[in-house]
Amino acid sequence: MLLKNAKIINPKTNYEGISDIRIENGIVKEIAVNIVPSQSEEIIDLTGKILTPGLVDIHCHLREPGFNSKETIKTGISSAINGGYTAICPMANTNPPVDNSTTLMYTIIKAKEVSDIGFHPICAVTKGLSNEKIVNVSELISNGAIAFSDDGKPVENMHLLKEALKYVNSHNAVIISHSEDSSLANGGVINEGKVSTRLGLKGIPDITESLAVARELEVVRAVNGKYHFAHISTKRSIELIRQAKKEGLNVTAETAPHYFSLTENDIVDYDAKYKVNPPLRTKEDLEAVITGLQDGTIDVIATDHAPHTVHEKQLPIQMAPMGLAGFETALGITLTYLVHTGKLSLIEAIKKLTYSPASILNIPNQGSIEIGKEANMTVIDLNEEWVVDASKFKSKCRISPFDGYKLKGKPKMTIIKGKIINIG
Repeated sequence: MLLKNAKIINPKTNYEGISDIRIENGIVKEIAVNIVPSQSEEIIDLTGKILTPGLVDIHCHLREPGFNSKETIKTGISSAINGGYTAICPMANTNPPVDNSTTLMYTIIKAKEVSDIGFHPICAVTKGLSNEKIVNVSELISNGAIAFSDDGKPVENMHLLKEALKYVNSHNAVIISHSEDSSLANGGVINEGKVSTRLGLKGIPDITESLAVARELEVVRAVNGKYHFAHISTKRSIELIRQAKKEGLNVTAETAPHYFSLTENDIVDYDAKYKVNPPLRTKEDLEAVITGLQDGTIDVIATDHAPHTVHEKQLPIQMAPMGLAGFETALGITLTYLVHTGKLSLIEAIKKLTYSPASILNIPNQGSIEIGKEANMTVIDLNEEWVVDASKFKSKCRISPFDGYKLKGKPKMTIIKGKIINIG
């Protein structure tokens, strides 16, 4: 197969230019200008399109096993591919949790039955997500774990976190932090502030996140470890991580598209589609997130795809679960709110969606376009305008705060090991 006339964006090498790519048996064989096609070669003309490394999501929830009514591995993968993703890293907070080799292998086998997508499970840090006993890190890595996180619950026992960080780092792996002080969150519904007061809802203060970030950074400093912060949403957290990086701590961070596109002010009533964790913050926090993306404090844009049933998300906001469907809107939101507004260059945005997440977790065959490597790529129409229709999501979760939003920029093809999957 020969991909012709694409504008290639390759963040690993900082390359931007129009070239052709030849793919044979799922592997990139040649990258050059004006490659002459062979007689039997299929030709795909990508004139006017952007070709990037496949999108990589290092933070998502597929719900299976245990919560199949919300999402399954099959529907989650379908949703990810429809969003342009060629690799995903699902979190461990299923039922039972992915804290042992049996459950881990179940998810990997189920994924292989569905697709060749890069499927790299994140296993729990503690058994049963209990914050009490560290999992068997060595065994889980040998069976395919890519990283460790109790995401959905914070690891608040700092002695246990310190020992887990040493253990995980000794295997050249990473802990991903759900930074939250649960005593401060304490059943809150949305961000603590003017909107929570107006709606009469219990708020979650911003120090719920930043206090946890601060104490975890002290653990990282003591251990001299490698650590990744998930779904960062507040100005103060970003300041703390920025300073830690200046001091030479080996920390990285991610945010999600809803934290640079929505604020608490978008919650005009009691609609639970806006209920996420961490909650939507203030305009000042949103601006700090964008600054953090610009100056490199925030390395990654992850989806935190956290689907629930429509019934659950239509419950009163106090009762509804936290989370949204993120795969199928993430690229469009990033292009619309960051690239087309001039806040990030295209190559910077693509780096945070591809090369950076793949590098942080050492995900093989992802994050770059290279001769001799698997052909995992995403074709993008940078200027296509489209309206989000959540009813057409491939995810089981067909409710979204972005439903009806007009976005500019859309994935058109997802290429996984040289196989093209067309996107509507």
